[in-house]
Amino acid sequence: MTKSDLINAVNAAAAEKGIELTKKDTGELIDILFDTVSTTIKEDERFSYPNFGTFSVKHRKAREGRNPRTGNTIKIPASYSVGFKPAPSLKDLVNEK
Repeated sequence: MTKSDLINAVNAAAAEKGIELTKKDTGELIDILFDTVSTTIKEDERFSYPNFGTFSVKHRKAREGRNPRTGNTIKIPASYSVGFKPAPSLKDLVNEK
């Protein structure tokens, strides 16, 4: 799903619930939502939404790796990444047939 697909889907779902939004407004709301979630993850290192899942910051230790072209050993620095753990209800929804 692309961003424009998401905007169209959210706009259609809002219209079904009697909420009239322009596509521009819907796009801006989605941008605000993702900016807020991103900021929360950065500041609190965690964002949880019931029945969806939890995003959390994961720390990766420094390690040695190999350059696939030359085979030389390289040092990979420590870094942070974002992990996602789905809620049981989301897992069940995805696993339905």
